[in-house]
Amino acid sequence: MNPEKVVFGFFIVLALTLNFGFFVGELDNPNHHHAWELFAVVVVNMIATVLKFGDRTQMGAVLLSTSLVAMLQLIAATLLWTFALYATDAGLTESVMASIVSLSGGAMIANVVSVTLLVIETVMLRR
Repeated sequence: MNPEKVVFGFFIVLALTLNFGFFVGELDNPNHHHAWELFAVVVVNMIATVLKFGDRTQMGAVLLSTSLVAMLQLIAATLLWTFALYATDAGLTESVMASIVSLSGGAMIANVVSVTLLVIETVMLRR
């Protein structure tokens, strides 16, 4: 067993599961989506992205691109949340929360693609 592949797979799957945990709930209800959970999703996705930089294959390039898409959407969601809380008088409204969760959903799709590609790559490995 290759410990590097275990860590790599662990963070890719953890990114997906944390993202799913944040995404689940009523779309516009801030009580169903916690800021610390979004923070954890961003941190784990950053770690997964950094781990993907070492792979020089075509599959590695596609995995990195999916991770970059997820990071872009998660950072946009985080900036939107921060802006809503600290730069507007309205605060965290239902429509803003719906946008944040929607961005997280887009990142979750990118993470699903990443996990799917990881499974395909694993199945295609020959011993």
